[in-house]
Amino acid sequence: MTIAPIAAVTERLVERSRKTREAYLDRVNTAAAQGPNRTALSCGNLAHGFAACGPGDKSALKAGECLNIGIITSFNDMLSAHQPFEDFPNIIKQAARDAGGVAQVAGGVPAMCDGVTQGQKGMELSLFSRDIIAMATAVGLSHNMFDAAMYLGVCDKIVPGLMIGALTFGHLPAVFVPAGPMPSGLPNKEKVRVRQLYAEGKVGREELLEAESSSYHSPGTCTFYGTANSNQMLMEFMGLHLPGSSFINPGTELRDALTRTATERALAITASGNEFTPIGHVINEKAIVNGVIGLHATGGSTNHVMHLVAIARAAGIQLTLEDMSDLAECTPLLARVYPNGPADVNHFHAAGGLPFLLRELLENGMLHEDVKTIHGDGLFGMAQEPFLDGATVKWKPAAKTSGNPKVVATADAPFSEDGGLKMLSGNLGRGVIKISAVRKEHHIVEAPVRIFETQDGIREAFEAGELNCDVVAVCRFQGPVANGMPELHKLTPPLGVLQDRGHKVALVTDGRMSGASGKVPAAIHVTPEAAEGGPIAKLRDGDIVRVDAVNGAIEVLVDEKEWAAREAAVADLSANAFGLGTELLAGFRASVSRSDAGASVFADD
Repeated sequence: MTIAPIAAVTERLVERSRKTREAYLDRVNTAAAQGPNRTALSCGNLAHGFAACGPGDKSALKAGECLNIGIITSFNDMLSAHQPFEDFPNIIKQAARDAGGVAQVAGGVPAMCDGVTQGQKGMELSLFSRDIIAMATAVGLSHNMFDAAMYLGVCDKIVPGLMIGALTFGHLPAVFVPAGPMPSGLPNKEKVRVRQLYAEGKVGREELLEAESSSYHSPGTCTFYGTANSNQMLMEFMGLHLPGSSFINPGTELRDALTRTATERALAITASGNEFTPIGHVINEKAIVNGVIGLHATGGSTNHVMHLVAIARAAGIQLTLEDMSDLAECTPLLARVYPNGPADVNHFHAAGGLPFLLRELLENGMLHEDVKTIHGDGLFGMAQEPFLDGATVKWKPAAKTSGNPKVVATADAPFSEDGGLKMLSGNLGRGVIKISAVRKEHHIVEAPVRIFETQDGIREAFEAGELNCDVVAVCRFQGPVANGMPELHKLTPPLGVLQDRGHKVALVTDGRMSGASGKVPAAIHVTPEAAEGGPIAKLRDGDIVRVDAVNGAIEVLVDEKEWAAREAAVADLSANAFGLGTELLAGFRASVSRSDAGASVFADD
């Protein structure tokens, strides 16, 4: 039985979403009732649709009786997380043939890496790439040739974009297929040490590059618990992965066997069988709540405060920051994975990983068990570990005890009584803060403000010795309207150095910090953003700001009358309008919703 606060949040989410959810399900059910759609295509349409197939697949599609899977892939061989997908379509196609079906690559979606673009101009395209991916997904599936779809994606904006696109085709079953993390490289603690030494000028670029390349060293997802691996957790907690499949390394027999098995499940859950499981029915209010709880229990990426809102809205569900905040208060933190601890996702998986956490949360009434999943057994069916019996994937129950209590905890002895994300509000607007990696003595910071309008400005001031004091660094005009809301992850090393020197330090920004948010308290996603005249634009150097993660407050300590009389600063944003393709996204910046509404061009407010 689900504990009362979780049930209460779910109930109000259902009520708030009633009209939009009913409208969404009407569209899904109408499309599903039309049955497999190839029969509606003209002969010319259909001939174009299978012209490139091999003889066997062409004959099968021409006969009109076989099932067809559409593959949406984010493969590219520049980025480690997506390089393994090069081989997946052929694995899927053969597995489909072996099961009497066909699979076609329906389309590709862009997959950019925030790790490459951190601190660079290209980062201004990053957040908007999510909605572009959703659009590209729709284009791929618009040929109306498919009974189910399989989605190959891992990283930051890719999985949320694929989810939004998949939910737009909510009448189709959807199976998400992970690529898995790269093997462990340089320990995260050592990587952070070298980064801070570089920020202090104590090591050079050669030493820093060697450390970074020893950490990010092979195909697969980066091994820290950022947005990419938080994505995989969400897919498992929301029932769109095979159980226990998120963190199996690429290039292994089990990884390929899971991909084959995922194909078999995609064929089994189509409308032509007895287990019809369209994604529009899988992702409901309870599934969204389960995803939010998983995010809190694992100390996941702050990016999902926006992405989950946008994903939910694609399914007609009106998720809010208040819902997520209330769920955080009743969700224990059960994982310590970098940046919330020294372990990486491989260590986490070896200690029991997601199957262990699912079982632990379910047995303590902290998740909704009565949901649909692609595996077919409710959420308890996801609390299993895969293994190979010959060439066949089988599952065993999740471990009853943690393989490493320093990495994975039990519900009765959590690392923290509440989740890793907090919502903030006050006279500076609303924002979020990730405190699972922040020591308790830094949960409240009250200090004078220094105003910056670029992250380079903060770095330059640090290098000039201007920030060697208690300080709340404000980096504004970094929201979605201003410049696409880039991540400001490069600020962590210099601010971390200041904190290590004994200063009270915090960051306040209308930009993002991502799942790599670390030990420095950072009030992020502050909205209304500065470019829209939000309160953050009224701050001046020397104002005292209080960032209070204990009471959920973000306030400037200025006389109310003086504050009300101040005018918001205006920045010259002309440089944000061009360069590395940003000029193509002017329409996105002009129409994007606020960060607390998902920072989406699809939002209706």
